[in-house]
Amino acid sequence: MNTLLLLFFSFVQVGLFSVGGGYAAIPLIQNQIVDVHGMMTLAEFTDLITIAEMTPGPISINSATFVGMRLAGVPGVLLCSLGCILPSFFICLALAYFYYKYRGIQGVQTVLGALRPAVVALIASAGLSILVLALFPNGFTLGLEGIHLVEGLLFVGALFLLRRFKVNAIAIIFGTGVVGTAAYLLMGLV
Repeated sequence: MNTLLLLFFSFVQVGLFSVGGGYAAIPLIQNQIVDVHGMMTLAEFTDLITIAEMTPGPISINSATFVGMRLAGVPGVLLCSLGCILPSFFICLALAYFYYKYRGIQGVQTVLGALRPAVVALIASAGLSILVLALFPNGFTLGLEGIHLVEGLLFVGALFLLRRFKVNAIAIIFGTGVVGTAAYLLMGLV
């Protein structure tokens, strides 16, 4: 199948099944681009997700844009972004109609409440896969050999600052970038 069509239909699937927003789309994009079609390595995909996270805008659209550009240039950007947006657009249009028509029914509220744990699990899955790749780039092992200590310490420090002091997430992103760069520069000089 043509690469452009494959990218379009892959992102249509992502758009159809990523319930819960952009972060829930990350494992679906990874499955389509890395696992099923082998268009990128997990390391390349993680780098693109990192860039998409730092870029203003929705993470799923940013991810689609970066994956499309990396794999097929400007036509890839257009088709990946369109594939990601179209299902959501039509689903939201239909759901808005039905929600306004039936919002007073208790069953509707029950179904929406039941979807929340699945969304949390998808987001946690994406976060854990990126964390494992950052800490264990050569594969997960039970022990401290092969672990990236700088990334581990940055993760623990960022988590502590976020949970204990409620530091702004954007400040955490920039701060870990600066501290990580400085740490690697110092380690390279020593």
